[in-house]
Amino acid sequence: MKRIYLDYAATTPTHPDVVKAMLPHFSDSFGNPSSIYSYGQEAKGAVEKAREQVATLIGAREEEIVFTSGGTEADNSAIEGVAFANPERNHIITSTIEHHAVIETCTFLERRGFEVTFLPVDKDGLVDPDDVQKVITNKTCLISIMHANNEIGTIQPIKELATIAREAGVYLHTDAVQTVGQVPVDVDDLGVDLLSMSAHKLYGPKGIGALYIRKGTKLVPFMHGGGQERNRRGSTENVPGIVGFGKATEIALAVMTGEIERQTRLRDQLIKSILKQIDGVRLNGHPTKRLPNNVNVSIDYVEGESMLLNLDLENICASTGSACSSSSLEASHVLLALGLGHEQAHSSLRFTVGKWTTEEDINRVMEVLPRIVTRLRAMSPLLKSRK
Repeated sequence: MKRIYLDYAATTPTHPDVVKAMLPHFSDSFGNPSSIYSYGQEAKGAVEKAREQVATLIGAREEEIVFTSGGTEADNSAIEGVAFANPERNHIITSTIEHHAVIETCTFLERRGFEVTFLPVDKDGLVDPDDVQKVITNKTCLISIMHANNEIGTIQPIKELATIAREAGVYLHTDAVQTVGQVPVDVDDLGVDLLSMSAHKLYGPKGIGALYIRKGTKLVPFMHGGGQERNRRGSTENVPGIVGFGKATEIALAVMTGEIERQTRLRDQLIKSILKQIDGVRLNGHPTKRLPNNVNVSIDYVEGESMLLNLDLENICASTGSACSSSSLEASHVLLALGLGHEQAHSSLRFTVGKWTTEEDINRVMEVLPRIVTRLRAMSPLLKSRK
């Protein structure tokens, strides 16, 4: 039986053309980009070509792209870099639904004397720009709000937030790991000063990402070493990963328009089918301001991890906001922030479609999911307690 992968928000398979582009840099073109002889210069040329490809995807200048080990390092670099570069300002604004790479970095800074405001979101996961405006002070150095949420797919009003930040003289960072390569992203149109991205979310390799740093942004380097990346990130460059990232962005730019249309159609088909065929279902995230590939639902009286395990037995891979996906017994902080109770949060299921998802895959999910829910509800002490 075909294995159906519907967890593209977690990671994507590396595109065959990306693998092909990377392979020479493991063997024939193995030089260190810092070396002045031919092997090194070949590697340096490959890195700079990839930098141009990544910059083109987001409308940036090549010199504004710094390669990192992934989205987490990019987030850490942006937040700590601004915080430590602007010691006269010790206030940071973020939201309660950010990725842990942002939340934990802000919490780390709190323990070192910084003040952090964690803004609430509405029932659909949106940050209210008025809330941002209200909490800015003359001590605010940074606003960090993700472009789109990895769990519920809600896309934030970054352009409005950028206007507020600019008028207040505050830097704006956005974690765009879920949007770069999936939907159009232009740093000038968004108005952001810093933007994080990761290759493995757009059919590139794992272990490589990038941070966009607008020219003139005051930032302390997060990693110190040999002065690579124009003295902004020490460490020998991961040439195969960087080349793969560049190729992945090139492919993403070429197919984006068609993929948005196709994935949106599959997403809406799945949402409509789940809501029609299963009762007691809540759609999590904004109904329209959401990523084209994201479906997140809470299904009453059924635990998310139980649904996952049963789907896996049917060769269907998805995810949940509770224990199975996080190696933790805690419910998703994102779903709790929407106002869901722990019971609803633990009953969540996320499907994210991608390049190789077909309509037949969606039909297969709807062939087995209602049956799984019915079976699990029949055993559910939660449902029995309601009767």
